[in-house]
Amino acid sequence: MILSRIVIAQHERGLVLKDKRIHDILMPGIYWRWNFGSRIEVLDTKNAEVSNPELHKLLDSTAENDLQLIQQYLSVVELSETELALVYQRKALRQVLTSGTRHVFWKHAPGLEIKLVDTKQDYRVDKSLANILARRSGITGLLNQVTAAEVGSKQLGLLWVDGELVDTLDAGLHAFWKTNRSIKVELMELRLQNLEIAGQEILTRDKVSLRLNLSASYQVTDGVRARLQLKDYEDYLYRQLQFALREAVGTKTLDSLLADKEALNGELFRSVVKQMAEYGIKVSSVGVKDIILPGEMKEILNHVVATEKAAQANVIRRREETAATRSLLNTAKLMESNPTLLRLKELETLEKVVEKVDKISVFDGLNGLLRDTVKLQV
Repeated sequence: MILSRIVIAQHERGLVLKDKRIHDILMPGIYWRWNFGSRIEVLDTKNAEVSNPELHKLLDSTAENDLQLIQQYLSVVELSETELALVYQRKALRQVLTSGTRHVFWKHAPGLEIKLVDTKQDYRVDKSLANILARRSGITGLLNQVTAAEVGSKQLGLLWVDGELVDTLDAGLHAFWKTNRSIKVELMELRLQNLEIAGQEILTRDKVSLRLNLSASYQVTDGVRARLQLKDYEDYLYRQLQFALREAVGTKTLDSLLADKEALNGELFRSVVKQMAEYGIKVSSVGVKDIILPGEMKEILNHVVATEKAAQANVIRRREETAATRSLLNTAKLMESNPTLLRLKELETLEKVVEKVDKISVFDGLNGLLRDTVKLQV
């Protein structure tokens, strides 16, 4: 038997343990006690939660009278499989307690408040609390208990609970308790989107191998229908456009494709627009961006184009020569019936000749010069 001096500081409490029971709880002070098979377990109250493993073991076997003693100083929180608890200190959320657990807190901890949440009735987190959870990343136990998603202004949120689509979410922040359930939020884009289909190798009806690039614009108009009826609506649209392109090009010759690409675009658009509308997808436009020929075919086509352009140039040149000849013929007819006009033409010709001569000696007058220099046979 030993007399022991025990000091309990202001931030401490002492558990008097004997025979695996809690006999008393000592407040701050100095105590002298005889050791009659008992011992003192000193606990720190700086932390609101008591994390002493031995205390939790004792609670499992504590008698009703001992529980009344404990409840004067401690708050025991027992959570079912569908319950959570929010721990506030000085009005600030500090901790989220997991379902199916037990926690012990000092009852007189400053500013301590514990709120129970029954997730069986409603797994949605209140809007105001969701905003707090989104801003506060240091809350203990938060990540394991909450699923949060931010839905944009041009997006649609699909809420899946245990693999079943249960609701759609509008723009804003949404949070859910995921206690004993699987919760997933899937975001769908509602704005106009572009789909590129590149490098499609296709044979035309006249057996010419082409490589085509296709572009399409589409928009989700019914997200629920698109998601439930199609596993991947973008991949489905890609395949349908691919099949439509192969079918359309395979029935046309190279010349018809190059001559009217808009007709091909219209045919592709009509082949998918109605079908995709049944799944909540609006196709706005479909267009072939590039038609790429193989190397040897490109050379042949360039030669054909060059030949056609040369032939067109020859036609234009012949047309101009014919027009010039016709003009000369008309001029000759006018001079035949008009001597004055003929004389003017002679003077014009003489002027052009004189421009190319350095020195001219005139012996027989102007008339002789004209007579000997210019002789027109009419």
